Amino acid sequence: MTALPGETPGTVGTDTPEAAEPPAATDAEGPAHAEAPDADESAEATEPAADGTDDAETSSEEPPAGDAPAGDAPAGDASTSASTGEEGEAAAAAALSEAQAELAAQRELREKIAKRKAEKEGPVAAGTKLSGTAADLLAAVRAVESGEKAGAEFFDSPAPAPAPRRAAPAPAGQPPRPTPAPAAPLDRTASPEAVDAVRAVLTEGGAPEALARPATGTLGEQAAELLRADPWQLLAVPGVRPEQADGFARALLGAACGPDDGRRTAALVGWLLERAALQGHTALDAEAVRAALAERAVSDPEEAVRIAVEEGVALVFQEGTDPTEPDAAYEEDGEAPAEAETEAEAPEPVQVLLGLDRYALAEESIADGLARLMNACEKGADWAEAAAAAPFPSAAELIRTAATAGLVAHSGGEAARAEPAALIAAARGLGLRALGATHSEDGRRRLAEAVGAPDAAVTLAGLLSNAEGPGRDEDGALALDLLVVLDAPQLDVEGAAVLVEALADGVRLVLSGDPGVLGSAGAGRVFADVLAARACPQVVSRTPDPGPIGELVSGIGIGELTQVEAPGKEVVIVPVRDAGEAVHRTVQLVADSVPRALSIPAGDTQVITVGHGGAAGTRALNEALKQRLNPGPGRFGGFDPGDRVIHVPAPGRAVPGVVRSADAEGLHLDCGGVPVVVPQERVESAVRHGWALSAHQAAGMRWPAAVVVLPGDAAAGLSRPWVYTAFGRGERHLSVVHGVDQALPHAVAQIPAQERTTRLRPLLEAVPTPDAAS
Repeated sequence: MTALPGETPGTVGTDTPEAAEPPAATDAEGPAHAEAPDADESAEATEPAADGTDDAETSSEEPPAGDAPAGDAPAGDASTSASTGEEGEAAAAAALSEAQAELAAQRELREKIAKRKAEKEGPVAAGTKLSGTAADLLAAVRAVESGEKAGAEFFDSPAPAPAPRRAAPAPAGQPPRPTPAPAAPLDRTASPEAVDAVRAVLTEGGAPEALARPATGTLGEQAAELLRADPWQLLAVPGVRPEQADGFARALLGAACGPDDGRRTAALVGWLLERAALQGHTALDAEAVRAALAERAVSDPEEAVRIAVEEGVALVFQEGTDPTEPDAAYEEDGEAPAEAETEAEAPEPVQVLLGLDRYALAEESIADGLARLMNACEKGADWAEAAAAAPFPSAAELIRTAATAGLVAHSGGEAARAEPAALIAAARGLGLRALGATHSEDGRRRLAEAVGAPDAAVTLAGLLSNAEGPGRDEDGALALDLLVVLDAPQLDVEGAAVLVEALADGVRLVLSGDPGVLGSAGAGRVFADVLAARACPQVVSRTPDPGPIGELVSGIGIGELTQVEAPGKEVVIVPVRDAGEAVHRTVQLVADSVPRALSIPAGDTQVITVGHGGAAGTRALNEALKQRLNPGPGRFGGFDPGDRVIHVPAPGRAVPGVVRSADAEGLHLDCGGVPVVVPQERVESAVRHGWALSAHQAAGMRWPAAVVVLPGDAAAGLSRPWVYTAFGRGERHLSVVHGVDQALPHAVAQIPAQERTTRLRPLLEAVPTPDAAS
């Protein structure tokens, strides 16, 4: 990984030294973080949730909420964040529009979750869906909700004898706290009257009027009444922070509110859990939640959590062995066995978790559905001839395994994608209805080419919205015999729950992906939990990624950043001194050096950087690249025909495209050959320039060339999965604009994937399954 022979270090295909040339001027957006920490967040690093700024890689797919005042200031403008992600993905020839398709999928999920909620209204016995004491705890929560028991009877900390719940401290005359409104998807049919009523309340509380529509969509038609009675309900609107909601509440309530107001503490618990979901957690340790509440001036965090559980804001779960149960190491007659046996069977420590009901129900649905698929599959299928005809041994192994299992986990790098393609082709050759689903349109195209059949691959979003694929049978299930899901690490729990619910008994499901890449943009780690639970057969590919880029990425996957030989200029390191030079070198590489040296046009080169903000984030890079590659006035909401863009139809979905035109209907895009029209009111929040992307946005896609930009202020955002994902996006060429010095090898060697707190793995380990792989 060196500069090209005979040329200035840090350049590709240049003829004269440029080290002394001043970097190109760019409009940087300030420091690395677009939003400075607030005064009351000096210990923010100890909180279990994400910062929520648009520089955070975990939330990079969400539009920025805008800088907001801190302290006592009212809520900042979060309208762009709130309007993100509620419309469906575009489809080429689907009868449904993109919005209708997405809403249909959401309605289906809500109906199934509502059905599951109804099933849980009665007592939950231990061992059913939730296991052991976790089921007992959920049953206790339901008992509290129905008034049969007091919350103190089941909370994990010692509590006094049952007594009527004390109200949170508040000045005299405080109105009773209303029941928190359940979270709801954005309702774009909110009546103008409801929006006007919310706007009036926001104005009275000093909050921006721009929050009126997202607040109405989140809280419903009664949003004005809810906000007036409980101003902290504003925290349910994406982008609003606690200090902003506090300012809004003080403006409305005056002295009738305080830091221990029960309405405030319950809203804070919900906000912490929602914020944690941005980092992928589906649950949080109760002690971590209490610590975070204490940092926000809550004097009795234990009571605050208890109130939140009783009010249904959060569910409580218990993982591990309950120390109150009889010790399993003792015999029935009360005599202790041998000392060694007693020590070997010592109970595990108990962890009490808090979670939002939608994630809890989604994980339970996944566990139940996967168990159903494993047990309902025909185990004796004879695919021996198909396996014998496989093009390479790893593909044959996958075919043989899929023949005898209802669920298979397949892992491997980019080259290993040929193995699921061979499985799909073999199954179709046997007359089965086999299909592959990918995270992106680029992945769909590559899979269809590998299988040799255009109709053999769909995007997962298109499949679930019925815009792509075989459609549904009379029972509403997907008309399939075998489904292979590639890019499985990008599955979040809510999407996976919809997928599993859509598969009929007897369908074979293969989850395939690279465990080394960044996880899903949404909450959960479905693929990693399936692998860790070992509840199904696993096939690990033995097909290595070829070439210098494959060698480099494979080393990163095991924590080694090695020098590789790149005689064909496959890998080039471009050292830079600061962010301004990083932007200059990036533009030079994309527009001049790579096309001239490697004959790869600028349109086939993708820039990838750590975050959206900062002097060399996606916004600064996109501005500089537009000025060089497609200058224009931005007359269509900041865009011009020919601009490369990224369309975000829903959280976690990033669809590359090119602007074609605009009219009264909206902005017209070409997304991989699929025409997409983005309504005018959605352009600002759902479309961004796309010459430069974050690594999360680039996951599941590849380009002939990739330029990875690592300015000095990016060091804190680096990790092994980030580097692994970003460096693997180039097929023929990778340039690394390197300004982080030793932070890069340190991240590869020392910073593994961030742990996500989820409940899926123990749920999968508890379900009865057929013979699982050892």
